[in-house]
Amino acid sequence: MMRVGGMPADLPDGWMELLGDFLKIMPERIQEYENLLKNNPIWIRRTRGVGVISAEDAVSYGLSGACLRGSGVNYDVRKARPYQVYDRFDFEVPVHTEGDVYARYRVRVEEMRQSLRILRQAVVQMPRDGHWIADLPDYVLPSKVDTMTTIEGQTRHFVLIIHGFKAPPGEVYKAVEAPKGELGYYIVSTGETEPYRMHVRAPSYYNLAGLPRMSQNGLIADIVAVIGSLDIVLGEVDR
Repeated sequence: MMRVGGMPADLPDGWMELLGDFLKIMPERIQEYENLLKNNPIWIRRTRGVGVISAEDAVSYGLSGACLRGSGVNYDVRKARPYQVYDRFDFEVPVHTEGDVYARYRVRVEEMRQSLRILRQAVVQMPRDGHWIADLPDYVLPSKVDTMTTIEGQTRHFVLIIHGFKAPPGEVYKAVEAPKGELGYYIVSTGETEPYRMHVRAPSYYNLAGLPRMSQNGLIADIVAVIGSLDIVLGEVDR
């Protein structure tokens, strides 16, 4: 899992080989899933024209991710404000204009294919040796080995866990293109170990706000399909 400064450990032995197997298997699986649904008359009847929201309303409600791109808005944080190494990857942003449950489903299926495309490029470009975490003792936790075997590592671990580190004064907003949409963090620092203010821009919270608009003039039975197409996480909504 990610920490400040990078990752706590290198990739486990055999992980890259397992990823290679996954990249070989998954394209056929995606096609299998799509074949089961895309021409299924029941699926089409229950998703096409259901839960429609226009591009203008999607932007107004602050929708992001597949919920926004399913309404014809070509916006992806990885393209609009590239971060990490996304500017080195060649991939497309799937967009559909219908704005209904079916369009959001189509966007997500195509996103899976684009994710595989990104992973293949990442495998080729990933360094095979070197450090996986920054050498910044004032901000980054020491390795587990250093913590367990050296007094310096143990002391540094204790100080960072108990007291934290002081961030420079100022404010910052950083966002990533998460599976649900734009996940952003706004932080205001006064130079202390705790932020003066912090706000999480959780995509599920904003996407769920569009539910009343999508449900207008629809059936109660369609609400389940609409919520499913939003792909919310309730813990993220009610945090």
